[in-house]
Amino acid sequence: MTLKLTQFRNCRLLRNHQLVVDDLWVRAGKVIDPEKVFFDEKQQAHVQVDCGGAILAPGFIDLQINGGYGVDFSYDVDSVEAGVRKVAKGLLAHGVTSFCPTLVTSPPETYHTVLPKIPKRAGGQHGASILGCHVEGPFINTNKKGAHPPECIKEFDQGFQTALDVYGSLENISIITLAPEKERASEVIRELSNRGITVSVGHSMANLCDGEVAVQHGARLITHLFNAMLPFHHRDPGLVGLLTTDKIPPNALVYFGIISDGVHTHPAALRIAYKTHPDGLILVTDAISAMGLNDGRHRIGQFDIEVRAGRAYVAGTDTLCGSIAPMDECIRFFKKASNCSIEYALEAASLHPARCLGIEQQKGTLEYGADAEFVVLDDSLTVLSTWIDGDCVYESGSSLKSNYRTNDII
Repeated sequence: MTLKLTQFRNCRLLRNHQLVVDDLWVRAGKVIDPEKVFFDEKQQAHVQVDCGGAILAPGFIDLQINGGYGVDFSYDVDSVEAGVRKVAKGLLAHGVTSFCPTLVTSPPETYHTVLPKIPKRAGGQHGASILGCHVEGPFINTNKKGAHPPECIKEFDQGFQTALDVYGSLENISIITLAPEKERASEVIRELSNRGITVSVGHSMANLCDGEVAVQHGARLITHLFNAMLPFHHRDPGLVGLLTTDKIPPNALVYFGIISDGVHTHPAALRIAYKTHPDGLILVTDAISAMGLNDGRHRIGQFDIEVRAGRAYVAGTDTLCGSIAPMDECIRFFKKASNCSIEYALEAASLHPARCLGIEQQKGTLEYGADAEFVVLDDSLTVLSTWIDGDCVYESGSSLKSNYRTNDII
């Protein structure tokens, strides 16, 4: 059987850190080299898609998202499967084609129940791909717990075995956030890294030396830079100092998530991070269950919250309770705040997180052989449509016109 060959034309592709005028060719869910099709197979496209001069970029990847659309991955234990599906579907409208559902500090029984219900899964019409869970805690520092319940915070009493006992299984986990200053943390970091899990340092009182030791043992990510860690100090810059340290292996690139929602990180701090260590910057939403909800009062889990003018507050107060900005909004805010290029802003939400997870051959790129997961945007970086496996899974309106050729597959 002949496989459908689709040509996306009249577009600007994000490749090699540049927007280039070129066509994108897709077959069997992969980006392919058209020269081999022309010269070896002598085939033409079965379907042409006119992109109207729009930007075509790799699909966005969110490494830290706690929920959305009224769903809390950590609290809605009994209905978490349906909740993850709801969020996965909703993210498509924001150009997100892959994500890591994130669980905050919870009791062991929650991990034992929830983690088996969130397996890694390829995306499609049903929603964005699930790359594995991001488990944020419970091995964090009580002094930097943020909104995490202190009674659930744990120590590595038995080292790596404690982690296994708490989580139950590591099978569906891709990222673990922990405080590197905890006793026996180094041996745990090494073992997790050896098993292919990305270790992130965060919710921590660690000094720079603690962070350097963590990286030397395999940690490669910082959880929401500037938030839930010691503030920068000129005598000991803490985990922020990992952006410029020279006391880590020469081939170790430290990545850091950063929340650019206009609330959690000041524009000046975004600029400092961007100019200091641009290769490691990863945009994350860290969105809570209120993302995607209308203004008003909502009951989510055990909390009453109010959404007012795009911000989420503890009901009846002016206390912020989490981020609710979707990824495309974070990208637009970051570009404006940092004055970076369009190409960089898009790669900070695609190529950089893919590299952090070691999946840059499949995701976060439009190179030949990569998964055909991409987003079509206008020059203001508004999402026009989202595509997975070369199929349109979200469309904002009359943004694209499919032109079926006479040699369409029968």
